[in-house]
Amino acid sequence: MPRTIEFTDTEFMIAQGARLIEDGKTIFVGWGIPQVVAMLAQKLYVPNVTQLFEFGAIGPQSVLPFVRGTMGGPQNTYRSLQWLNMNWAFSYSATGYMDYGMLGALQVDPYGNINSTYLGGTFSKPERRFAGSGGGNQVASHCWKTIIVIKHEGRRFVPKVDFITSPGYLDGPGAREKAGLPRGTGPHRVVTSKALFGFDKESRKMTLLSVLRGVSVEEVVKDMAFRPLLSPEIGEIPPPTDDELRVLREEIDPDRFIIRGEKMSAIA
Repeated sequence: MPRTIEFTDTEFMIAQGARLIEDGKTIFVGWGIPQVVAMLAQKLYVPNVTQLFEFGAIGPQSVLPFVRGTMGGPQNTYRSLQWLNMNWAFSYSATGYMDYGMLGALQVDPYGNINSTYLGGTFSKPERRFAGSGGGNQVASHCWKTIIVIKHEGRRFVPKVDFITSPGYLDGPGAREKAGLPRGTGPHRVVTSKALFGFDKESRKMTLLSVLRGVSVEEVVKDMAFRPLLSPEIGEIPPPTDDELRVLREEIDPDRFIIRGEKMSAIA
């Protein structure tokens, strides 16, 4: 029998991100929400994924629960295959070993360029300064497929980012190659709290692929400061499963530091 599932927008975003990761692949994991996505994925779907963290841990087994604000703690180092340093970590992506990269973002534009540095003003005199790149530039520059995880808010989807912290397709087709970035790399998916986007192969512009069950296309598009391209067939994304919610709430984030957010519901 159909039933209503209640969840937060953050839980949905994390769950659908976890479903995108393929088992047996390598993934360069960014700070924050991407860490939680990787934990959920490894717990439920991809036990043989190899995670890489910028500080040098390669292939750790996730330890639960998630500890907020950490990158180099035990949650990301337990039983690592290797534990080296940042130069080695970035060299693995630069030499083509990383199938996926996963990053959060402050802003993203139609070509998948990421800003996580500042809002308003200039680089030397910003109105608001944020954490910046960390290893995000190397992830977006060199991983074969970059997945961006971002809350679905109009202020985050902008026609032009205030600053390119990590490159997407820059200003269109061929721009990454002209900048010296490896051919075939670039943004692959944008996971939001309402929808899933890809990128058109010809124009390199963001394209709406599917929406959360019960959410309309117009509801998704109206929350963006630019209009994305629309796939000929817009798919439907099911809400988080009971297992996904149980693991998130009981094992990964029992204190609700990360998964709290706007309450949502959908038919299972």
